[in-house]
Amino acid sequence: MSHKTKLLTTIAIGVLALVLQFVFHLNIAAQVIVTLMGSVIAFTMLIEMIKTLRSGKYGVDILAITAIIATLAISEYWAALMILVMLTGGDALEDYAQHKAGSELKSLLDNSPSTAHRFEGDRLKDITIEDVHIDDHLLVKPGEVVPVDGIIINGRSTLDESSLTGESRPVERRTGDEVMSGAVNGDTALTIRATKAAADSQYQKIVALVKESEARPAHFVRLADRYAVPFTLVAYLIAGIAWAVSGDPHRFAEVLVVASPCPLILAAPVALVSGMSRASRNGIIVKTGTVIEKLAGAKTIAFDKTGTITRGVLAVDKVRPTDHISATHLLQAAASAEQQSNHILARSLVKSARRDKLLATDSIEETTGAGVTAKVGGETIRVGKADFAGAPASAVVDGTAVYVSINGTYAGLITFNDELRPEAKDTIADLHTLGINHVMMLTGDKKETAQAIADEVGIDDLQAECLPQDKIDMLNSLPDDQRPSVMVGDGVNDAPSLSVADVGIAMGAHGSTAASESADMVILKDDLGRVTRAVRISRDTMNVAKQSVLLGIFICTALMLVASTGAIPALFGAMLQEVIDTVSILWALRARHGKSLAPSDSNNRPQHRVVGKANAVRE
Repeated sequence: MSHKTKLLTTIAIGVLALVLQFVFHLNIAAQVIVTLMGSVIAFTMLIEMIKTLRSGKYGVDILAITAIIATLAISEYWAALMILVMLTGGDALEDYAQHKAGSELKSLLDNSPSTAHRFEGDRLKDITIEDVHIDDHLLVKPGEVVPVDGIIINGRSTLDESSLTGESRPVERRTGDEVMSGAVNGDTALTIRATKAAADSQYQKIVALVKESEARPAHFVRLADRYAVPFTLVAYLIAGIAWAVSGDPHRFAEVLVVASPCPLILAAPVALVSGMSRASRNGIIVKTGTVIEKLAGAKTIAFDKTGTITRGVLAVDKVRPTDHISATHLLQAAASAEQQSNHILARSLVKSARRDKLLATDSIEETTGAGVTAKVGGETIRVGKADFAGAPASAVVDGTAVYVSINGTYAGLITFNDELRPEAKDTIADLHTLGINHVMMLTGDKKETAQAIADEVGIDDLQAECLPQDKIDMLNSLPDDQRPSVMVGDGVNDAPSLSVADVGIAMGAHGSTAASESADMVILKDDLGRVTRAVRISRDTMNVAKQSVLLGIFICTALMLVASTGAIPALFGAMLQEVIDTVSILWALRARHGKSLAPSDSNNRPQHRVVGKANAVRE
């Protein structure tokens, strides 16, 4: 039976009892009906309390049970009815609050794409997204949801990616740009080439995470249980003293009526679900409320380097032509020759040269592990390793580079570096401002490369040349005064350390599925600054949860002291409990509010800096 059904049943029985007593004057019948209903609900609560005790936990349900029994024992059955309405109404109100607080999470499921339009020759066929294969050409009509991750091969449009990234501002996408499943197309049709199957696409990963977060209830949803023993003892002490001093057993019942713990039980879960909802609006999926508690108290945050502190993308650093050619011509020639290659360096070349500046190719031949030979504008261009392009030994450099020859003559080289995220330095500084003074970087890169980046962004503790097992050992060896620990990463090799840390945060926009599945929290937008936002949201949420619980305890204690004097009749005390319920839940819902993260201002910041040497070879 749902909580709403229990509430309606309780109200119906209450109305029936009112009619029997005040219309037909059948007082005994009214009392029997309420007593039977109260006994049944008290018995079901007793069963639940026993299960809680067997699990090694102690709750405050015993106060509610005692209050019902006490009021029925002294024939205050109308007060007992009010307590029953309070209990069932509180549960129903909690369900409503959770539904409202989780509306952003549920909207992901409601908007999940189910069909796609696939080109089969000149014909367009509607298929389910499960039937989409990699390299299928799909049409995304205006206003439709992009079915799978892909690359635009024809068209230009504005897409709404707010359900994926929390970014409210539409973004423009054109030919050659990547698009994520779940984005809503604007007013122009797009043709995309699928790069992932539906199950591996971004939106389906998010849907899976949301389902997992709903299926794994938070272990921390009953914050009041931390105060259960002292609060219960105080309530029984005040009630017992009031009975002993006055000699009236009604005082015992009157005190326990206002001590009913509903607001305490409801406050924490409502606040935590509200905080999870707020995180979702900011492009952060939180799997359980426990994560919020741990992140709020985090004392150590460790970052992977490649793909986390840096973009994990090799960018053109320097163009070094020989004397007989310009740097612009060298870059244009190399990018034109590489424009049809899928190699990571080829993509960086094309991006640097700008696609609209590329020249048409008459023929392209790729030599595996060596390079590309292409006919471009009547010239024969070779791009690849030093010996492939005929570079002299004196021209060979350390680090990542491609060498270029034009018409059989060596023309120069182009070097590449990893890009530092523009928001990385500000993110570390913000964490320090929040009082997290142990910020680590765990990376497999060489010490010299990692040190340059650590110094640039303000890392406190650098551990370089780490294997995945080394990262796990370092996280496990953290002393208690540096916990809870947080690990932020994006790659498959980060998955083990994300699982070991007290809180694992995955950069999910372009990160691996394994990392997202291992993490406790997934940042959907490719923005490291969301880590700081996640910490702030967690702290705000826990503050509101604790405030709600303590507010309930304070009000209940004050009312118990007043009730011990006999100034609050049992029926009126039960009514006051409804007010306390409302106040506690409304206070807890404050965790749902707070500004969503504004659109990224990274475009207004200074251009990213390129640091560190990457070591990649054409394979």
